[in-house]
Amino acid sequence: MELRDFEAFVAVAEELHFGRAAARLHISQPPLSSRIRMLEQDLKLKLFERSTRSVTLTDAGARLLDPARRVLNQVEDALQVARSINSGDQGRVRIGFAGASSQRVLPQMANAVRKAHPGIELELQSQTYVYTALELVRDGSLDLAFARLPIPHAELAWRVVEVEELICALPESHPLADRDSIRLAELRDEDFVSLPDDQGSILQSTMYSLCVTAGFRPRVAQVAPDSSTVLALVAAGAGVTITLSSVKPVQSVGLVYRPIEGISPSHMFATLVWRKDDPSPALAKVLESGEAALPTPDLSGLAMDKSAIGIGNG
Repeated sequence: MELRDFEAFVAVAEELHFGRAAARLHISQPPLSSRIRMLEQDLKLKLFERSTRSVTLTDAGARLLDPARRVLNQVEDALQVARSINSGDQGRVRIGFAGASSQRVLPQMANAVRKAHPGIELELQSQTYVYTALELVRDGSLDLAFARLPIPHAELAWRVVEVEELICALPESHPLADRDSIRLAELRDEDFVSLPDDQGSILQSTMYSLCVTAGFRPRVAQVAPDSSTVLALVAAGAGVTITLSSVKPVQSVGLVYRPIEGISPSHMFATLVWRKDDPSPALAKVLESGEAALPTPDLSGLAMDKSAIGIGNG
């Protein structure tokens, strides 16, 4: 049996007239009559009572009608799903994120996608560091990731979604806590709390670079696996650290955050990253919703190499 057999049977059963059924199927009547006869032979059932004046369903035909309609409806449902997948209205997009800085931008984007494209399944995967997410995007294990500049891989496209200021986190009892801002050189003799130096953290390497530029190497008293733990240790008096403005909501008790004077870079740039050659229509829809929910911020006032910042390279 073929799908056309079900279509022919349902058309005749609903019209109870071979001529009207043939017109509905956009074929002539003789091929339709032949197909119904062949269907009855295959099923070894008489489906219709025919006379020169009327066509009626037999009991067998009446019993077969609902299952045949379900088959056609299921086929149509499958075709509709296929059309939705091709258009990007259905599908799965795997998104990697890392660090406390994703806590604001990730929900904004996810909520926008779910509102605009409820048929797209978002699979959210937490990573410890952004470089891990980048590698997973490169090898196809993730479709999209939140990361930070620089993005050193030519096969990846990216767009800036948030500017994060580099700031100093101090225990609230620290002598510099009542200052409006600090100079990095004033932390020369302080203990620092740091992320691990062997995990590829951009924030950790930036902190070291800034301190060296200020004339000293930071004295790391304690290492923590993530930014949340770093801030908790600073609040407990274990030392100071350099962090990002986006993580302020993570830890407010026992801490003060202060701008740092005269550092370069003074900001970091959160980005969305994806493979340039990714053909997924669902990913294209997610990127479109992401641009509406997280527009590229105005970068014109930042004194940095615009070719390094970009508006995106996708």
